[in-house]
Amino acid sequence: MSASLEEVFAVVVNWNGGPANLDCLQALFEAGVPAQRTLFIDNGSQDGSLELVQARFGDLQVLVNPSNLGYGVAANQGARQALEQGARFVLFLNNDALLDPDCVQQLVNTGSDRGSVGFLGPRIVVPGEPARLWAAGGRVGFHPNLSKLLGQGEPDGPAWQQTRQVDYVPGCTLLARRECLEQIGLFDEGYFAYTEDVDLGLRAVAGGWENCLVGAARAVHRASSATGGGYNPRRKYLMGLGSVRFLRTHGGFVGWAGFWLWDVAVLPLVWLCALPRGKGRAVVAKGLGILHGILGKTLDPGKLDPGKGLFW
Repeated sequence: MSASLEEVFAVVVNWNGGPANLDCLQALFEAGVPAQRTLFIDNGSQDGSLELVQARFGDLQVLVNPSNLGYGVAANQGARQALEQGARFVLFLNNDALLDPDCVQQLVNTGSDRGSVGFLGPRIVVPGEPARLWAAGGRVGFHPNLSKLLGQGEPDGPAWQQTRQVDYVPGCTLLARRECLEQIGLFDEGYFAYTEDVDLGLRAVAGGWENCLVGAARAVHRASSATGGGYNPRRKYLMGLGSVRFLRTHGGFVGWAGFWLWDVAVLPLVWLCALPRGKGRAVVAKGLGILHGILGKTLDPGKLDPGKGLFW
């Protein structure tokens, strides 16, 4: 039985996302969430992307921040507005994600059938390679960056198209139940970008909720386009910074031990291996992010602009 999409509100955060916003929003509308129930939060973009979106989609609810406040702050601004307007579910959607036409419906159907689930997400495939997974949920443990995207790089197939519990739902396409958000709170705004979805998932589990991969739902993710792609110095710096914050909340002895083993001790070797591929700066940037996190250094968002950081 199909559940209604009328109580679903979407939140899309933009920072210099360019024309990709148009594709993302068009796919969202075709998936059943109209512009009138979509909150588009612009984080001080300077590439004309805000104006491009406003010219194409006049019915959007738009909030413009004067500067880049970070993903968590902006997403929370949208979520609060959605909840105030009566949202039963809030869909957090990255502006580099494309939803299949039935994706939101599949997520809402499962959420309506399983009241113990706080957060739901689809299986996510690689752009241009629909038979290869980008992620099918996430797992926390002894991994670099403290977490792992399940199924990443593996062939898509029936094994991944089942509904199952996961440790967290990747934030690029995350459907949140109202009651769960009201109980555990919104994104931790101490994470400027990255790792906030992992933190949210663990807080949900601690509050008695489940995180769920809905294998029948599918999306495409052009990963990390705002920060320049997967193995990019800005992204790696922010992940290093966020890892330390995450451990201070969720780590314990085992978590910190795994972090020093998988993320810190191996950095020199990772750097040597990355040099021939031109990725050495990204490794050093991650180390700097870890150091700044340990020292409690406050992030200056202006330093994230191209040419403003030490390594980008």
